[in-house]
Amino acid sequence: MTSRFAWRALPCVCAVRPATRTALLLPILPLWLGACSFTPGDKPPAMPSPAQYGVNALPAQTVAAQGVSQRFDVGAPPVKAWWHAYRSDKLDALVDEGLRNSPNLSSADHALQAAREQLKAQVGASLFPSIDIGGEAARERNLGIPNVRPPTALYNMFVGQIQARYTFDFFGTSRFANASLAAQVDQQAFQLTSARQALAANIVSGAIGASVLGAQVKATERLVELAQADATDMARREALGAVSRADALASAQNAESLAASLPGLRAQWQSTRHALAVLLGRTPDQAPDDLALGELKVPQTVPVAVPSTLLQSRPDIQAAEMALKAASAEVGVATAQMFPSLSLSASMGKGGFNWTTVMSNAGSLWSVAASISQPIFHGGALLAQRRAAQATYEAAVDQYKQTVLTAFRNVADTLASLEADNTALLHADNASAAAERIYRDTAARVRLGALPVSSARGREQQYWNAYLTTVRATGARLSDTALLFYAMGAPPEPVADTATPAAGAAATAPAGSQPPPSQDVARR
Repeated sequence: MTSRFAWRALPCVCAVRPATRTALLLPILPLWLGACSFTPGDKPPAMPSPAQYGVNALPAQTVAAQGVSQRFDVGAPPVKAWWHAYRSDKLDALVDEGLRNSPNLSSADHALQAAREQLKAQVGASLFPSIDIGGEAARERNLGIPNVRPPTALYNMFVGQIQARYTFDFFGTSRFANASLAAQVDQQAFQLTSARQALAANIVSGAIGASVLGAQVKATERLVELAQADATDMARREALGAVSRADALASAQNAESLAASLPGLRAQWQSTRHALAVLLGRTPDQAPDDLALGELKVPQTVPVAVPSTLLQSRPDIQAAEMALKAASAEVGVATAQMFPSLSLSASMGKGGFNWTTVMSNAGSLWSVAASISQPIFHGGALLAQRRAAQATYEAAVDQYKQTVLTAFRNVADTLASLEADNTALLHADNASAAAERIYRDTAARVRLGALPVSSARGREQQYWNAYLTTVRATGARLSDTALLFYAMGAPPEPVADTATPAAGAAATAPAGSQPPPSQDVARR
Protein backbone atom coordinates (compact mmCIF):
# COMPACT_ATOMS: atom_id res chain seq x y z
CA MET A 1 0.00 0.00 0.00
CA THR A 2 2.85 2.33 0.82
CA SER A 3 4.70 1.80 -2.39
CA ARG A 4 1.47 2.65 -4.20
CA PHE A 5 1.50 6.02 -2.49
CA ALA A 6 5.15 6.52 -3.37
CA TRP A 7 4.79 5.68 -7.05
CA ARG A 8 1.81 8.01 -7.36
CA ALA A 9 4.14 10.83 -6.39
CA LEU A 10 6.61 9.93 -9.17
CA PRO A 11 5.01 12.12 -11.88
CA CYS A 12 5.52 15.15 -9.63
CA VAL A 13 9.26 14.44 -9.58
CA CYS A 14 9.41 13.65 -13.27
CA ALA A 15 8.02 17.07 -14.08
CA VAL A 16 11.28 18.61 -12.86
CA ARG A 17 14.12 19.24 -15.32
CA PRO A 18 16.42 16.19 -15.91
CA ALA A 19 19.44 17.52 -14.06
CA THR A 20 17.41 18.60 -11.05
CA ARG A 21 15.41 15.36 -11.12
CA THR A 22 18.57 13.27 -10.96
CA ALA A 23 19.94 15.33 -8.11
CA LEU A 24 16.69 14.85 -6.19
CA LEU A 25 16.21 11.15 -6.82
CA LEU A 26 19.74 9.86 -6.23
CA PRO A 27 19.94 10.55 -2.51
CA ILE A 28 16.40 9.37 -1.74
CA LEU A 29 16.18 6.37 -4.09
CA PRO A 30 17.64 3.84 -1.59
CA LEU A 31 15.28 5.14 1.08
CA TRP A 32 12.37 5.05 -1.33
CA LEU A 33 13.03 1.44 -2.28
CA GLY A 34 13.27 0.51 1.38
CA ALA A 35 9.98 2.16 2.22
CA CYS A 36 7.68 -0.51 0.80
CA SER A 37 6.35 -1.54 4.20
CA PHE A 38 5.42 1.65 5.99
CA THR A 39 2.47 0.02 7.78
CA PRO A 40 1.89 -3.46 9.21
CA GLY A 41 -1.37 -3.68 7.24
CA ASP A 42 -4.86 -2.54 8.16
CA LYS A 43 -6.72 -5.83 7.80
CA PRO A 44 -8.11 -7.30 11.03
CA PRO A 45 -6.62 -10.59 12.16
CA ALA A 46 -8.40 -13.80 11.20
CA MET A 47 -10.76 -14.91 13.94
CA PRO A 48 -12.22 -18.38 14.59
CA SER A 49 -15.69 -18.98 13.22
CA PRO A 50 -17.28 -21.50 15.61
CA ALA A 51 -20.05 -23.77 14.43
CA GLN A 52 -22.16 -22.68 17.41
CA TYR A 53 -21.96 -19.90 19.95
CA GLY A 54 -22.35 -21.80 23.20
CA VAL A 55 -21.38 -25.12 24.72
CA ASN A 56 -24.68 -26.68 23.68
CA ALA A 57 -26.10 -26.64 20.17
CA LEU A 58 -28.84 -24.09 19.58
CA PRO A 59 -32.31 -25.68 19.30
CA ALA A 60 -34.61 -24.70 16.49
CA GLN A 61 -37.04 -23.21 19.01
CA THR A 62 -37.68 -22.93 22.71
CA VAL A 63 -40.30 -24.74 24.75
CA ALA A 64 -43.73 -23.17 24.63
CA ALA A 65 -44.40 -20.89 27.60
CA GLN A 66 -47.68 -18.98 28.00
CA GLY A 67 -48.63 -20.32 24.59
CA VAL A 68 -45.59 -18.91 22.77
CA SER A 69 -42.56 -20.84 21.51
CA GLN A 70 -39.74 -18.61 20.30
CA ARG A 71 -38.04 -19.69 17.07
CA PHE A 72 -34.36 -18.95 16.40
CA ASP A 73 -33.95 -17.77 12.79
CA VAL A 74 -30.31 -18.73 12.16
CA GLY A 75 -28.64 -16.63 9.48
CA ALA A 76 -31.26 -13.88 9.52
CA PRO A 77 -29.95 -10.30 9.31
CA PRO A 78 -30.29 -7.98 12.31
CA VAL A 79 -33.54 -6.06 12.63
CA LYS A 80 -33.34 -2.27 12.57
CA ALA A 81 -36.36 -1.18 14.65
CA TRP A 82 -36.58 -4.49 16.50
CA TRP A 83 -38.68 -3.09 19.38
CA HIS A 84 -41.70 -3.07 17.05
CA ALA A 85 -41.69 -6.86 17.42
CA TYR A 86 -43.23 -6.43 20.91
CA ARG A 87 -46.37 -5.07 19.21
CA SER A 88 -46.92 -2.31 21.75
CA ASP A 89 -47.62 1.20 20.50
CA LYS A 90 -46.77 2.62 23.92
CA LEU A 91 -43.37 0.93 23.93
CA ASP A 92 -42.69 2.11 20.36
CA ALA A 93 -43.52 5.68 21.42
CA LEU A 94 -41.13 5.49 24.38
CA VAL A 95 -38.22 4.25 22.26
CA ASP A 96 -38.85 6.81 19.53
CA GLU A 97 -39.00 9.57 22.15
CA GLY A 98 -35.71 8.46 23.69
CA LEU A 99 -33.91 8.27 20.33
CA ARG A 100 -35.24 11.70 19.46
CA ASN A 101 -34.62 13.52 22.75
CA SER A 102 -31.58 11.87 24.34
CA PRO A 103 -28.97 14.58 25.10
CA ASN A 104 -26.20 11.98 24.90
CA LEU A 105 -27.10 11.00 21.36
CA SER A 106 -27.56 14.61 20.30
CA SER A 107 -24.16 15.53 21.73
CA ALA A 108 -22.53 12.56 20.03
CA ASP A 109 -24.18 13.41 16.72
CA HIS A 110 -22.88 16.99 16.84
CA ALA A 111 -19.44 15.68 17.76
CA LEU A 112 -19.63 13.42 14.71
CA GLN A 113 -20.43 16.36 12.45
CA ALA A 114 -17.52 18.30 13.93
CA ALA A 115 -15.13 15.40 13.38
CA ARG A 116 -16.19 15.07 9.75
CA GLU A 117 -15.50 18.74 9.18
CA GLN A 118 -12.13 18.40 10.92
CA LEU A 119 -11.29 15.57 8.54
CA LYS A 120 -12.19 17.72 5.55
CA ALA A 121 -10.05 20.54 6.93
CA GLN A 122 -7.03 18.29 7.46
CA VAL A 123 -7.33 16.71 4.04
CA GLY A 124 -7.68 20.09 2.35
CA ALA A 125 -4.67 21.47 4.17
CA SER A 126 -2.43 18.48 3.45
CA LEU A 127 -3.25 17.46 -0.13
CA PHE A 128 -3.69 20.80 -1.82
CA PRO A 129 -1.41 23.85 -2.13
CA SER A 130 -2.08 26.82 0.11
CA ILE A 131 -2.58 30.20 -1.58
CA ASP A 132 -2.76 33.43 0.39
CA ILE A 133 -3.00 37.07 -0.52
CA GLY A 134 -1.78 39.86 1.70
CA GLY A 135 -1.04 43.53 1.69
CA GLU A 136 0.79 46.03 3.87
CA ALA A 137 0.89 49.81 4.03
CA ALA A 138 3.23 51.49 6.51
CA ARG A 139 4.80 54.84 7.30
CA GLU A 140 8.18 54.49 9.04
CA ARG A 141 10.82 56.70 10.61
CA ASN A 142 14.29 55.12 10.95
CA LEU A 143 17.75 56.35 11.90
CA GLY A 144 19.98 57.30 9.02
CA ILE A 145 23.65 56.44 8.43
CA PRO A 146 26.00 58.27 10.87
CA ASN A 147 27.62 61.45 9.51
CA VAL A 148 25.37 61.29 6.47
CA ARG A 149 22.52 63.69 6.04
CA PRO A 150 19.67 63.51 6.86
CA PRO A 151 20.12 61.87 10.32
CA THR A 152 16.71 60.19 10.06
CA ALA A 153 14.70 58.68 7.23
CA LEU A 154 10.95 59.15 6.96
CA TYR A 155 9.19 57.16 4.24
CA ASN A 156 6.09 55.19 3.20
CA MET A 157 6.07 51.53 2.17
CA PHE A 158 3.38 49.67 0.20
CA VAL A 159 3.47 45.89 -0.48
CA GLY A 160 0.89 43.50 -1.92
CA GLN A 161 1.63 39.81 -2.61
CA ILE A 162 0.12 36.47 -3.54
CA GLN A 163 1.92 33.52 -1.93
CA ALA A 164 1.63 29.80 -2.70
CA ARG A 165 3.20 26.83 -0.95
CA TYR A 166 3.01 23.08 -1.50
CA THR A 167 4.72 20.15 0.20
CA PHE A 168 5.10 16.98 -1.87
CA ASP A 169 3.86 13.95 0.02
CA PHE A 170 6.33 11.49 -1.52
CA PHE A 171 6.27 9.03 1.37
CA GLY A 172 2.67 9.45 2.48
CA THR A 173 3.04 11.41 5.72
CA SER A 174 -0.10 13.40 5.01
CA ARG A 175 -1.98 10.54 3.38
CA PHE A 176 -1.33 8.24 6.34
CA ALA A 177 -2.38 11.00 8.74
CA ASN A 178 -5.58 11.53 6.77
CA ALA A 179 -6.28 7.79 6.70
CA SER A 180 -5.77 7.61 10.45
CA LEU A 181 -8.18 10.47 11.13
CA ALA A 182 -10.74 9.03 8.71
CA ALA A 183 -10.57 5.67 10.49
CA GLN A 184 -11.01 7.38 13.85
CA VAL A 185 -14.07 9.19 12.53
CA ASP A 186 -15.47 5.88 11.26
CA GLN A 187 -14.74 4.33 14.63
CA GLN A 188 -16.75 7.02 16.38
CA ALA A 189 -19.58 6.60 13.90
CA PHE A 190 -19.86 2.90 14.72
CA GLN A 191 -19.76 3.78 18.41
CA LEU A 192 -22.64 6.17 17.83
CA THR A 193 -24.61 3.41 16.11
CA SER A 194 -23.88 1.13 19.05
CA ALA A 195 -25.01 3.85 21.45
CA ARG A 196 -28.34 4.16 19.61
CA GLN A 197 -28.87 0.42 19.80
CA ALA A 198 -27.89 0.38 23.48
CA LEU A 199 -30.24 3.26 24.25
CA ALA A 200 -33.16 1.45 22.59
CA ALA A 201 -32.34 -1.75 24.50
CA ASN A 202 -32.03 0.16 27.76
CA ILE A 203 -35.41 1.83 27.23
CA VAL A 204 -37.08 -1.49 26.45
CA SER A 205 -35.39 -3.20 29.41
CA GLY A 206 -36.20 -0.23 31.65
CA ALA A 207 -39.88 -0.24 30.66
CA ILE A 208 -40.07 -4.00 31.24
CA GLY A 209 -38.21 -3.69 34.54
CA ALA A 210 -40.53 -0.94 35.79
CA SER A 211 -43.58 -3.02 34.88
CA VAL A 212 -42.17 -6.10 36.62
CA LEU A 213 -41.25 -4.16 39.75
CA GLY A 214 -44.65 -2.46 39.80
CA ALA A 215 -46.35 -5.85 39.67
CA GLN A 216 -44.04 -7.13 42.41
CA VAL A 217 -44.89 -4.17 44.63
CA LYS A 218 -48.63 -4.80 44.28
CA ALA A 219 -48.26 -8.52 44.94
CA THR A 220 -46.01 -7.90 47.94
CA GLU A 221 -48.48 -5.38 49.36
CA ARG A 222 -51.17 -8.06 49.24
CA LEU A 223 -48.81 -10.57 50.88
CA VAL A 224 -48.11 -8.06 53.68
CA GLU A 225 -51.86 -7.60 54.21
CA LEU A 226 -52.36 -11.36 54.41
CA ALA A 227 -49.41 -11.81 56.77
CA GLN A 228 -50.66 -9.04 59.05
CA ALA A 229 -54.13 -10.61 59.10
CA ASP A 230 -52.52 -13.93 60.03
CA ALA A 231 -50.52 -12.25 62.80
CA THR A 232 -53.66 -10.58 64.18
CA ASP A 233 -55.55 -13.86 64.07
CA MET A 234 -52.72 -15.73 65.78
CA ALA A 235 -52.53 -13.07 68.52
CA ARG A 236 -56.26 -13.53 69.25
CA ARG A 237 -55.91 -17.30 69.31
CA GLU A 238 -52.92 -17.05 71.62
CA ALA A 239 -54.97 -14.89 73.99
CA LEU A 240 -57.60 -17.63 74.02
CA GLY A 241 -54.96 -20.28 74.63
CA ALA A 242 -55.55 -22.00 71.28
CA VAL A 243 -51.94 -21.57 70.06
CA SER A 244 -48.59 -21.15 71.75
CA ARG A 245 -46.86 -17.82 72.23
CA ALA A 246 -44.03 -19.02 69.97
CA ASP A 247 -46.50 -19.58 67.08
CA ALA A 248 -47.98 -16.12 67.57
CA LEU A 249 -44.55 -14.48 67.65
CA ALA A 250 -43.44 -16.40 64.53
CA SER A 251 -46.51 -15.15 62.67
CA ALA A 252 -45.79 -11.58 63.76
CA GLN A 253 -42.16 -11.95 62.71
CA ASN A 254 -43.20 -13.16 59.25
CA ALA A 255 -45.53 -10.18 58.82
CA GLU A 256 -42.87 -7.68 59.89
CA SER A 257 -40.23 -9.26 57.66
CA LEU A 258 -42.49 -8.96 54.64
CA ALA A 259 -43.36 -5.38 55.54
CA ALA A 260 -39.63 -4.57 55.88
CA SER A 261 -38.96 -5.76 52.30
CA LEU A 262 -41.63 -3.53 50.83
CA PRO A 263 -39.94 -0.06 51.18
CA GLY A 264 -36.78 -1.25 49.41
CA LEU A 265 -38.84 -2.78 46.62
CA ARG A 266 -40.78 0.47 46.20
CA ALA A 267 -37.53 2.47 46.10
CA GLN A 268 -36.13 0.13 43.46
CA TRP A 269 -39.30 0.52 41.41
CA GLN A 270 -39.11 4.32 41.64
CA SER A 271 -35.40 4.30 40.80
CA THR A 272 -36.10 2.25 37.66
CA ARG A 273 -38.83 4.66 36.62
CA HIS A 274 -36.53 7.65 37.24
CA ALA A 275 -33.79 6.05 35.14
CA LEU A 276 -36.28 5.38 32.35
CA ALA A 277 -37.40 9.03 32.41
CA VAL A 278 -33.81 10.25 32.03
CA LEU A 279 -33.24 7.84 29.12
CA LEU A 280 -36.24 9.48 27.45
CA GLY A 281 -34.78 12.95 27.98
CA ARG A 282 -37.29 13.81 30.72
CA THR A 283 -36.82 14.87 34.31
CA PRO A 284 -37.40 12.07 36.86
CA ASP A 285 -40.71 13.55 38.05
CA GLN A 286 -42.05 13.09 34.49
CA ALA A 287 -41.49 9.32 34.45
CA PRO A 288 -43.99 7.51 32.20
CA ASP A 289 -46.66 5.23 33.58
CA ASP A 290 -45.84 1.55 33.76
CA LEU A 291 -46.75 -0.64 30.84
CA ALA A 292 -48.97 -3.59 31.65
CA LEU A 293 -47.02 -6.79 31.11
CA GLY A 294 -49.97 -8.11 29.14
CA GLU A 295 -49.49 -5.30 26.58
CA LEU A 296 -46.09 -6.66 25.56
CA LYS A 297 -46.18 -9.59 23.15
CA VAL A 298 -42.98 -11.58 23.23
CA PRO A 299 -41.45 -11.78 19.71
CA GLN A 300 -41.99 -15.28 18.34
CA THR A 301 -39.04 -15.13 15.90
CA VAL A 302 -35.63 -13.79 16.83
CA PRO A 303 -32.65 -13.50 14.44
CA VAL A 304 -29.40 -15.31 15.18
CA ALA A 305 -26.54 -14.23 12.92
CA VAL A 306 -23.84 -16.77 12.13
CA PRO A 307 -20.48 -15.88 13.76
CA SER A 308 -18.84 -14.78 10.51
CA THR A 309 -21.73 -12.38 9.80
CA LEU A 310 -21.68 -11.04 13.34
CA LEU A 311 -18.29 -9.45 12.63
CA GLN A 312 -19.93 -7.16 10.08
CA SER A 313 -23.16 -6.44 11.99
CA ARG A 314 -21.84 -5.60 15.47
CA PRO A 315 -20.95 -1.88 15.69
CA ASP A 316 -18.52 -2.51 18.55
CA ILE A 317 -16.53 -4.96 16.42
CA GLN A 318 -16.56 -2.57 13.48
CA ALA A 319 -15.38 0.23 15.78
CA ALA A 320 -12.50 -1.97 16.98
CA GLU A 321 -11.58 -2.65 13.35
CA MET A 322 -11.50 1.08 12.61
CA ALA A 323 -9.28 1.62 15.66
CA LEU A 324 -6.92 -0.99 14.21
CA LYS A 325 -6.88 0.80 10.84
CA ALA A 326 -6.13 4.12 12.55
CA ALA A 327 -3.27 2.58 14.53
CA SER A 328 -1.84 1.03 11.36
CA ALA A 329 -1.91 4.39 9.59
CA GLU A 330 -0.16 6.01 12.56
CA VAL A 331 2.71 3.55 12.06
CA GLY A 332 2.88 4.81 8.48
CA VAL A 333 2.97 8.40 9.70
CA ALA A 334 5.80 7.67 12.13
CA THR A 335 7.75 5.84 9.41
CA ALA A 336 7.23 8.46 6.72
CA GLN A 337 8.51 11.18 9.02
CA MET A 338 11.94 9.54 8.84
CA PHE A 339 12.19 10.20 5.08
CA PRO A 340 12.88 13.40 3.11
CA SER A 341 10.28 16.08 2.50
CA LEU A 342 10.26 18.54 -0.41
CA SER A 343 8.42 21.86 -0.35
CA LEU A 344 7.95 24.46 -3.08
CA SER A 345 6.95 28.07 -2.49
CA ALA A 346 6.34 31.01 -4.77
CA SER A 347 5.13 34.57 -4.41
CA MET A 348 4.46 37.54 -6.66
CA GLY A 349 3.21 41.03 -6.07
CA LYS A 350 3.92 44.73 -6.06
CA GLY A 351 5.86 46.94 -3.68
CA GLY A 352 7.40 50.40 -3.39
CA PHE A 353 7.85 53.53 -1.34
CA ASN A 354 5.07 55.36 -3.18
CA TRP A 355 2.02 54.48 -5.23
CA THR A 356 3.69 55.46 -8.50
CA THR A 357 6.42 52.87 -7.97
CA VAL A 358 3.93 50.26 -6.80
CA MET A 359 1.84 50.59 -9.97
CA SER A 360 4.84 50.52 -12.33
CA ASN A 361 6.97 47.60 -13.52
CA ALA A 362 9.70 48.74 -11.17
CA GLY A 363 7.56 47.68 -8.23
CA SER A 364 7.16 44.07 -9.33
CA LEU A 365 8.16 41.48 -6.73
CA TRP A 366 8.45 37.72 -7.10
CA SER A 367 10.22 34.74 -5.63
CA VAL A 368 10.45 30.99 -6.25
CA ALA A 369 11.99 28.61 -3.73
CA ALA A 370 12.40 24.89 -3.10
CA SER A 371 13.49 23.26 0.13
CA ILE A 372 14.29 19.65 0.93
CA SER A 373 14.78 18.23 4.39
CA GLN A 374 16.09 14.84 5.53
CA PRO A 375 16.10 13.98 9.26
CA ILE A 376 19.60 12.93 10.35
CA PHE A 377 19.77 13.01 14.12
CA HIS A 378 16.90 13.62 16.55
CA GLY A 379 18.24 11.85 19.62
CA GLY A 380 16.36 8.64 18.77
CA ALA A 381 13.00 10.45 18.95
CA LEU A 382 11.80 9.37 15.51
CA LEU A 383 12.66 5.70 16.10
CA ALA A 384 11.00 5.82 19.51
CA GLN A 385 7.86 7.32 17.98
CA ARG A 386 7.74 4.57 15.39
CA ARG A 387 8.20 1.84 18.03
CA ALA A 388 5.44 3.46 20.09
CA ALA A 389 3.11 3.48 17.06
CA GLN A 390 3.88 -0.20 16.39
CA ALA A 391 3.13 -1.09 20.02
CA THR A 392 -0.15 0.85 19.80
CA TYR A 393 -1.01 -1.11 16.66
CA GLU A 394 -0.33 -4.43 18.40
CA ALA A 395 -2.56 -3.29 21.28
CA ALA A 396 -5.32 -2.47 18.78
CA VAL A 397 -5.00 -5.97 17.27
CA ASP A 398 -5.35 -7.53 20.71
CA GLN A 399 -8.30 -5.28 21.53
CA TYR A 400 -10.01 -6.31 18.29
CA LYS A 401 -9.58 -9.99 19.17
CA GLN A 402 -10.96 -9.41 22.66
CA THR A 403 -13.94 -7.46 21.29
CA VAL A 404 -14.82 -10.32 18.94
CA LEU A 405 -14.51 -12.94 21.68
CA THR A 406 -16.61 -10.82 24.04
CA ALA A 407 -19.27 -10.44 21.35
CA PHE A 408 -19.38 -14.22 20.84
CA ARG A 409 -19.74 -14.72 24.58
CA ASN A 410 -22.44 -12.04 24.77
CA VAL A 411 -24.50 -13.84 22.14
CA ALA A 412 -23.88 -17.26 23.71
CA ASP A 413 -24.92 -16.06 27.17
CA THR A 414 -28.04 -14.36 25.85
CA LEU A 415 -29.12 -17.42 23.87
CA ALA A 416 -28.61 -19.63 26.92
CA SER A 417 -30.51 -17.20 29.13
CA LEU A 418 -33.40 -16.95 26.68
CA GLU A 419 -33.70 -20.71 26.40
CA ALA A 420 -33.64 -21.00 30.20
CA ASP A 421 -36.16 -18.16 30.56
CA ASN A 422 -38.73 -19.99 28.46
CA THR A 423 -38.27 -23.21 30.42
CA ALA A 424 -38.44 -21.40 33.77
CA LEU A 425 -41.53 -19.47 32.68
CA LEU A 426 -43.26 -22.68 31.60
CA HIS A 427 -42.83 -24.26 35.04
CA ALA A 428 -43.51 -21.02 36.93
CA ASP A 429 -46.70 -20.46 34.96
CA ASN A 430 -47.86 -24.03 35.61
CA ALA A 431 -47.09 -23.63 39.31
CA SER A 432 -48.94 -20.32 39.45
CA ALA A 433 -51.98 -21.79 37.70
CA ALA A 434 -52.02 -24.75 40.11
CA ALA A 435 -51.67 -22.44 43.13
CA GLU A 436 -54.54 -20.30 41.86
CA ARG A 437 -56.82 -23.33 41.43
CA ILE A 438 -55.96 -24.57 44.94
CA TYR A 439 -56.66 -21.12 46.37
CA ARG A 440 -60.03 -20.83 44.65
CA ASP A 441 -61.05 -24.33 45.74
CA THR A 442 -60.03 -23.54 49.31
CA ALA A 443 -61.86 -20.20 49.24
CA ALA A 444 -65.01 -21.98 48.07
CA ARG A 445 -64.77 -24.47 50.93
CA VAL A 446 -64.23 -21.59 53.38
CA ARG A 447 -67.40 -19.94 52.14
CA LEU A 448 -69.23 -23.23 52.78
CA GLY A 449 -67.83 -23.35 56.31
CA ALA A 450 -65.82 -26.51 55.72
CA LEU A 451 -62.44 -24.79 56.43
CA PRO A 452 -61.30 -21.88 58.60
CA VAL A 453 -60.53 -18.49 57.04
CA SER A 454 -56.84 -18.92 57.84
CA SER A 455 -56.68 -21.80 55.35
CA ALA A 456 -57.80 -19.50 52.53
CA ARG A 457 -55.22 -16.91 53.54
CA GLY A 458 -52.46 -19.51 53.51
CA ARG A 459 -53.46 -20.71 50.03
CA GLU A 460 -53.69 -17.12 48.78
CA GLN A 461 -50.19 -16.45 50.06
CA GLN A 462 -48.93 -19.46 48.14
CA TYR A 463 -50.67 -18.18 45.05
CA TRP A 464 -49.12 -14.68 45.30
CA ASN A 465 -45.65 -16.14 45.85
CA ALA A 466 -46.10 -18.30 42.74
CA TYR A 467 -47.38 -15.24 40.88
CA LEU A 468 -44.23 -13.30 41.82
CA THR A 469 -42.09 -16.07 40.33
CA THR A 470 -44.14 -15.97 37.14
CA VAL A 471 -43.84 -12.18 36.88
CA ARG A 472 -40.05 -12.36 37.24
CA ALA A 473 -39.80 -15.13 34.63
CA THR A 474 -42.06 -13.17 32.24
CA GLY A 475 -39.93 -10.06 32.61
CA ALA A 476 -36.71 -12.05 32.17
CA ARG A 477 -37.92 -13.54 28.88
CA LEU A 478 -39.06 -10.16 27.54
CA SER A 479 -35.84 -8.45 28.62
CA ASP A 480 -33.48 -11.17 27.38
CA THR A 481 -35.23 -11.11 24.01
CA ALA A 482 -34.38 -7.40 23.78
CA LEU A 483 -30.78 -8.20 24.71
CA LEU A 484 -30.58 -10.78 21.94
CA PHE A 485 -31.82 -8.28 19.36
CA TYR A 486 -29.19 -5.85 20.64
CA ALA A 487 -26.46 -8.52 20.57
CA MET A 488 -27.13 -9.15 16.87
CA GLY A 489 -25.95 -5.64 16.02
CA ALA A 490 -27.42 -3.26 13.51
CA PRO A 491 -28.10 -3.50 9.76
CA PRO A 492 -25.74 -1.46 7.58
CA GLU A 493 -26.72 2.15 6.96
CA PRO A 494 -25.88 4.36 3.97
CA VAL A 495 -22.50 6.01 4.52
CA ALA A 496 -22.51 9.79 4.21
CA ASP A 497 -20.07 11.16 1.64
CA THR A 498 -17.68 12.84 4.05
CA ALA A 499 -14.43 11.68 2.50
CA THR A 500 -12.01 13.47 0.27
CA PRO A 501 -9.35 11.98 -1.99
CA ALA A 502 -7.09 9.58 -0.10
CA ALA A 503 -9.01 10.07 3.14
CA GLY A 504 -11.74 7.42 3.03
CA ALA A 505 -15.20 7.54 4.48
CA ALA A 506 -15.79 8.91 7.93
CA ALA A 507 -18.00 9.34 10.94
CA THR A 508 -17.61 10.05 14.77
CA ALA A 509 -18.67 8.79 18.16
CA PRO A 510 -20.10 9.50 21.37
CA ALA A 511 -18.61 11.00 24.29
CA GLY A 512 -20.89 9.85 27.03
CA SER A 513 -22.63 7.16 24.99
CA GLN A 514 -25.15 4.81 26.57
CA PRO A 515 -23.70 1.75 28.33
CA PRO A 516 -24.72 -1.70 27.13
CA PRO A 517 -28.07 -2.79 28.53
CA SER A 518 -27.96 -4.62 31.83
CA GLN A 519 -29.21 -8.18 31.94
CA ASP A 520 -30.41 -7.65 35.51
CA VAL A 521 -32.90 -4.82 34.85
CA ALA A 522 -35.97 -7.02 34.66
CA ARG A 523 -34.83 -9.49 37.32
CA ARG A 524 -34.35 -7.18 40.30
